[in-house]
Amino acid sequence: MSSYFSCCIVFLSVICFCTKICSADSDNLQDTCPTSPPGKQTIFINGFPCKNPNSIAAPDFKTSKLTEPGNTDNFLGSAVTLVTAADFPGLNTLGLSIARTDLRVDGMVSLHSHPRASELFFVSKGIVLAGFIDTKNQPFQQVLAEGDVFVFPKGLLHFSLNFGYDFATVFSVFNSQNPGVVEISGAIFQSDLDMIDRMTEGFLTHHIGNLTLNKRQFRKLNPII
Repeated sequence: MSSYFSCCIVFLSVICFCTKICSADSDNLQDTCPTSPPGKQTIFINGFPCKNPNSIAAPDFKTSKLTEPGNTDNFLGSAVTLVTAADFPGLNTLGLSIARTDLRVDGMVSLHSHPRASELFFVSKGIVLAGFIDTKNQPFQQVLAEGDVFVFPKGLLHFSLNFGYDFATVFSVFNSQNPGVVEISGAIFQSDLDMIDRMTEGFLTHHIGNLTLNKRQFRKLNPII
């Protein structure tokens, strides 16, 4: 009897544990989701509605949006093309999105973070310096050659710059269908440019160490300008 009772307790404990796991909240796919007031409920879902199963076809699971390079004719000398479930139907509910980054010579992607996703960063062409800063203000960076993969942990500030003498191309995979982007430039106010240069140069000297960056690269890595 005692053995039977013990088995029942173990069984119920396992059921409760599994139920808790299955009923856990999924990660939010948008910044906020306040409760709709009673009587004013409309349809707002965390993601996108699914297609009718009878209309699903193979083209839903293919995209050609990353085949062409982006326009790098801008101050940063970079272009990022992000493809999410909004553009690629087959990604919906899979918790994935993808991106292509094109970097001309001296081009870079300034400091930013993704609040809802980690990023796998695959160098398809060229040589790229990639790095991130953790919550202890500790920098982690590597010079990446073709075929190398780097990972940017979820929510941490990171950057990349072309460290070679030719165009560079990088493909990224995010573990969210809406990773989000937070850029420093949108979080603080415009300040005196000379002061910004001094702050940026000091920051890079501390975090990038012995790497030699020219004034233009310093200004590019400063996302406020």
